[in-house]
Amino acid sequence: MESQDLSCAILADRHLRLAEGVRSLLEATFEVVYVVADPESLRAGAQRLAPALIVLDLSLASGDLLPLLHRIRTLSPGSRIIVLTVHDQATVARRVLAAGADSVVLKRCVGTDFMRAVDIVLRGEQFVSPAFEASPA
Repeated sequence: MESQDLSCAILADRHLRLAEGVRSLLEATFEVVYVVADPESLRAGAQRLAPALIVLDLSLASGDLLPLLHRIRTLSPGSRIIVLTVHDQATVARRVLAAGADSVVLKRCVGTDFMRAVDIVLRGEQFVSPAFEASPA
C-alpha cells in the first residue's frame, strides 16, 4: 500500500469502556482518534475527515450493516474499516467482510487481535480474528 496518512482514525462505538480501551490502542498509531456513538456522526466524520481507519461496532449498524458500510465507502473510499463484534459465528465474519469491511475482530480478542488487524488492514489486506468458530464456507 502507498504511504498512509496516519493522522486520523474514527472509532464508532456506544460502549464507553470498550471505546476508551480501543481509543488508547489507536492513539499509539494515529495522531487523532475521534470517537462517535451513532451512525449519523460516523457518516459525517467519514465525509469530513476521510480518516485512514474507521473502527465500527457491529451493534451500531442496527441490522443495516450493508447500507452503512456502502455509504461510508462512498463518503471516504480510502478509509480502511475494522468491524468489532461479540458474535463469534463464522457466518457473521463472512457477512461483515461481504458487506465491505476490511477486517472483523471479536471484542473478546481485542487485546490480542486488534492492533494486528490495524497493521494488516493498513497494508491493504484483510484480517479476521482466528477465534471465530470454524464452519463450512
